[in-house]
Amino acid sequence: MIRAETLVRQGEDFIVDDATETRYQLASVSKQFTAAAALLLVEDGTLVLDDPVRRWIDDCPRKWRDVTLHHLLTHTSGLGHWDDYPMIDLALRVEPSELLRTFDSVPLLYPPGEGWSYSSPAYVLLAHVVERAADTPYRVFMADRIFDHLGLTDTFAGAPGARPNLAVGHDGEGRPLPTWDLDVVCMGAGDVWSTARDVLAWLDALQSGHLLSEPYRTLMLTERTRTGKGPDESGYGYGVFVGELNGRRWWHHSGDNAGFKAFAGNIPELGRRIVVLSNTEATEASALEPLLA
Repeated sequence: MIRAETLVRQGEDFIVDDATETRYQLASVSKQFTAAAALLLVEDGTLVLDDPVRRWIDDCPRKWRDVTLHHLLTHTSGLGHWDDYPMIDLALRVEPSELLRTFDSVPLLYPPGEGWSYSSPAYVLLAHVVERAADTPYRVFMADRIFDHLGLTDTFAGAPGARPNLAVGHDGEGRPLPTWDLDVVCMGAGDVWSTARDVLAWLDALQSGHLLSEPYRTLMLTERTRTGKGPDESGYGYGVFVGELNGRRWWHHSGDNAGFKAFAGNIPELGRRIVVLSNTEATEASALEPLLA
């Protein structure tokens, strides 16, 4: 079934409530969860934001020697996005070591810290760091420290196996699409499945500090680097775009996996949050922007 679910909430009141128990791929909205996982380990004292990735990745390529966790979190590492790695089939699982070698085969776009370019591979590396530092499989860490802790009972990371209530992705013409690999290739970058209500609870947990204590909550949700884009997306925190919408501060992220689109945003001053999850590439989340005004 093709459908798009929208959940908008202001305070305790729902403006639009079209949520079901269906679980969708969150695509790049997943990066919020990855960033939070890394910050939990920083809070624990296991990681440091200025840690070089070579500390946590075996046989780290020489060109990455100056890349830090902060660079990965803010898309300032110099690593490219998927279009820069045309040799990668996003639907085909490979061994993690092979994937990292493929990332290494493409030169950095610029020296670490000297530019900004959105990069899903950077978040894949970040997930590897979380897994290594926690000495726990990434999806297990996510379940133990985030999903279960926050009561997000319909949320999980990675391939779904036999789990129920899963949406099937479709292209813009309504044809089913094969899913991307979520256990290796998109781990940390677009691997989370969830429902609209769980994502709303996630937004509230981030904003309230229920998951991350200070200063880590503020570090995540405020600008850490400029993106060079317009005022609505003037900066990037850790796992979220930050900026202003109609003169009010907001943080948000969109997502686009094969057959799925997602959007999650929060305007703290209004107490307004919006979640859009869809299993068709025909969905345009931007059409719902008036609800955020």
